[in-house]
Amino acid sequence: MNTRRQLELLDLHPEIENMTLEVCEGLKKQQKSLSPKYFYDERGSELFEAITRLDEYYPTRTELALFDAHLPEIAELIGAGSCVIEYGSGSSLKIRKLLDALSPLAYVPVDISRDYLLTNATVLAQDFPQLTVLPVCADFSQFIALPEQLGGMSPIGFFPGSSIGNFEPEHAKQFLGRVANTLGSGGHLLIGVDCKKDPAVLERAYNDAAGITAAFNLNALSHLNRVLGAEFQLDKFEHEALYNRDAGCIQMFLRSTAQQQVSIGGSVFAFDEGERLHTENSYKYSPDEFIRLAKDSGFGCEHHWQGADEYFGLYLLKAL
Repeated sequence: MNTRRQLELLDLHPEIENMTLEVCEGLKKQQKSLSPKYFYDERGSELFEAITRLDEYYPTRTELALFDAHLPEIAELIGAGSCVIEYGSGSSLKIRKLLDALSPLAYVPVDISRDYLLTNATVLAQDFPQLTVLPVCADFSQFIALPEQLGGMSPIGFFPGSSIGNFEPEHAKQFLGRVANTLGSGGHLLIGVDCKKDPAVLERAYNDAAGITAAFNLNALSHLNRVLGAEFQLDKFEHEALYNRDAGCIQMFLRSTAQQQVSIGGSVFAFDEGERLHTENSYKYSPDEFIRLAKDSGFGCEHHWQGADEYFGLYLLKAL
């Protein structure tokens, strides 16, 4: 099949003006904050891929082990004639395993990073010549209009890597509710969820010795400098990641190492020395907690799997 005909981009990327407004609103808060979606320009996506290969970072290898053990069972539960909708064009290894197991009719990767999305989608279209690949460039935390070509196919959402943990619990409920609405009654969602565990294990995973997570965190500022013309000085911020036991999440910050000012879109924001800019929460869920969240969002849990160490969970949900 001709790759150009096989691959068609639907570009719903947010306007730069909306990005500027959103970033400035976050920086006006008492606890200055940025959305974790700004990690993911092309460089950020490459850095995250490097993180997934680190010894300290257990989620990816644990989730992949669950795939290897249970994908035949998952394929049997889902059946034939599916289309896979991946929220976040992430690890190529994970989606390749799923595509091999399901042999779907179409694949729809959704990602905010247009260049990274198209690069991955083009390679997959070449490697899976019988697969229709329909990338959607969009902020998947918002409502997404899916390609019309999916009519008549059985949708399965795919959200690996415990990315659901980046949402505040109430926002996670809203996101899952939108996914359930997109998939429609009977549509499946295969989702990876990180579990609660020893805080020392969690903090090592987000503070690797090689400093790759620190570079990933700082890349959010580099991304905003490039796209919005912001004036963050990266050498005046340092990475920090701690587990908040009461909230049940890892919290990532960029700590200002000096008193400074940053300009964005005509606005100026002052940082005190030691002031923290919040960049990410990563919530961890016990199986009971996540199944309850899924139910409140319009999903039933058909099955879930965990490894012997109970570090990570893989859930097959079904929209009610």
